[in-house]
Amino acid sequence: MNEELNNLITALRDELTQYGEFLALMQEQQQFIINRSANEVLLSVSEVNEQLEKIATARAQRNDSRRALMATLGCSEETTFRQMTEMLPEERQPQLLALVEEINQLLKNIKKWVNQNHILLSRSLDLMKEIMQGLFPSSSATAGTYGRGGQVSPVTPPPSTLYEGII
Repeated sequence: MNEELNNLITALRDELTQYGEFLALMQEQQQFIINRSANEVLLSVSEVNEQLEKIATARAQRNDSRRALMATLGCSEETTFRQMTEMLPEERQPQLLALVEEINQLLKNIKKWVNQNHILLSRSLDLMKEIMQGLFPSSSATAGTYGRGGQVSPVTPPPSTLYEGII
């Protein structure tokens, strides 16, 4: 059982490390967004995707280690992590619970940073749409007009060329 427990603790530490790396990438990406460094934002997306793959691998390893420990303890698949932890020696429980709590806290922070980055990027896209609409008012984007019932109905404007915008 000690080997399986040590494997689970190692897997949890690795998962914690991967989440920490992801949080650092989100913080770095936010700085790129704020500084309007479009190329760096694009490059950070590939780094984020690579880190997500590492997280998936760490999660799978953690799940495999958890299943191995549960099998050693004679637990069923329905046994929760907390129930499994309570079956372990008392001196090892705090370490496991602390790692799980730290991972959960890190996930909350990650969610906050991801949401902030999403909002910043959405605002940037909205601003770019307004700029594009100002420069090319009759572009292929749909414009809203009022119908007879007073409701806004989307109407696709006639196509125009850049030449018409310049004249």
